[in-house]
Amino acid sequence: MTDESAQAEAGTAEGQGPVEIDEELARHLENKREELFEKFDIRDAFPPEVLEEAEQRTTDVQEEIQSEVDERRDLREKIAFTVDPIDAQDFDDAISIDVRDDEIVLWVHIADVTHYVNPETAMWSEAVERGNTVYLPAYTIHMLPPILAETVCSLVPEEDRLAHTVEMHLDPENLGYENIEIYKSVIRSDERLTYTQAENRLDDPDAPLHDELSAVWELADSMHEQRKEDGSLVLNPKRDRAHTIIEECMLKANKAVTHELMWDRGVEAMYRVHPQPAPEEWDEALQEIQELDGVSIPGSAWDDPRKAVNATLEQAPPRQLDKIQWAVMKVMPRAKYMNDPFGGHHALNFEIYGHFTSPIRRLSDLINHWIVYTNDVPEDLVALCDRASERQQKAEKCEREYKQFLEEVGLNPAAVNNRGLEVIEE
Repeated sequence: MTDESAQAEAGTAEGQGPVEIDEELARHLENKREELFEKFDIRDAFPPEVLEEAEQRTTDVQEEIQSEVDERRDLREKIAFTVDPIDAQDFDDAISIDVRDDEIVLWVHIADVTHYVNPETAMWSEAVERGNTVYLPAYTIHMLPPILAETVCSLVPEEDRLAHTVEMHLDPENLGYENIEIYKSVIRSDERLTYTQAENRLDDPDAPLHDELSAVWELADSMHEQRKEDGSLVLNPKRDRAHTIIEECMLKANKAVTHELMWDRGVEAMYRVHPQPAPEEWDEALQEIQELDGVSIPGSAWDDPRKAVNATLEQAPPRQLDKIQWAVMKVMPRAKYMNDPFGGHHALNFEIYGHFTSPIRRLSDLINHWIVYTNDVPEDLVALCDRASERQQKAEKCEREYKQFLEEVGLNPAAVNNRGLEVIEE
């Protein structure tokens, strides 16, 4: 490693190592978490029957997968890889790509959680209670038992895994869907990459997976620019290439699945609906942004508030980015899960949208996997939508209050989140 690359590596979360705290501060953090869990009705420990059920589903894993091969598409020879944060404990999505003369084929493989967790299981009932995984800096409260989520449901490298694959054939000119297929598969991930590793591979032509990463980055960048051109709100214009790859590929897969459910099957599902602010609220936000020092909204962008914000964020001084983002967030209604997609997703500017790519950590995705597989809608779908929306809101409030507490005790929440914690004995 050169001096320059060693210096760059030292600046990453991997290079810096965990944030160190003493035992007394660790106890304070634990007490605060317990207080917040009680306040927001967050279940940390799993009931014994749920853990027992999860453990039973992790026995004879490879034998069970082999028995499934004939009933699924065998994609184990296809190059696939995951890209996640360094501290990720489960890997629920992997990517494959093939750039052809007349089309681009993008595969997003998602862990087939419903093979193990279905409405007849205690794990399903517990997932409904929890609603989602709660991510606090350096502490995670899982929706599914880790013994299941981090083993058979995790697309770990060099092991056969059951997946739910979204295969998208895209027009290379306009990136529209020429064909969408959703099916059960068996995959074998070639490598688990962190975001930093993916960035480094993109810069190194001789690195493994460089060609695949470069191809998917070129596609993701084009999809990102197209979304902005179409009026999708992009509040973080400085996102790196690795994050952009994951964000855009997951958006494309989620959108494909919910269009399949709505237009091709005409079934109810757990759609993500984001209402738009009232025109006067958008005017208020844009006026607040316009008055910031060193900030000017381009005159050509005023007609569409989302495009106006995108254009302003790209030109604004870095010191004003947080204020611009906050001005927008203040007027944005809360997105919610509904069994009816109409109303669309205002921020993304998608007519129909829903979640499918994270069934390990979101109830909505788990439900949609079940609907896609069985074409059967749970009788209590409306209640499940309300439950998922409520639990997400409480998780966000819990995370916000815990981060505030970290700041109060002198810790940087971002550093703790990116690097983790290590307790130093006194």
